[in-house]
Amino acid sequence: MPPKVIGTVTRYTGTEHGYLTGYKVRVVAVFKPRNDSAYLTDDDEIARAGGVTGADRFEVQPRIREEGRFSFVTSDPRAVDLEAFAHLAHGTDR
Repeated sequence: MPPKVIGTVTRYTGTEHGYLTGYKVRVVAVFKPRNDSAYLTDDDEIARAGGVTGADRFEVQPRIREEGRFSFVTSDPRAVDLEAFAHLAHGTDR
């Protein structure tokens, strides 16, 4: 069974998307720029594409703090800018 990526809730720790800094976000898709810009929305698809790497970007939904729900608006941070995937910046595969 592949590791869970889609649906993972983690904190954004990067600076590229300043409006997300410190917010919890939910992963809804993975962009694989080295794989013809694949847009993957299923953990099995991600596993077949080689898993998550530090070069990937995620489509994420930020949590709306006041309401406790996730926004329908999404952003595309780098995988390494999310707490749960920060280890990928050091070359360690998930």
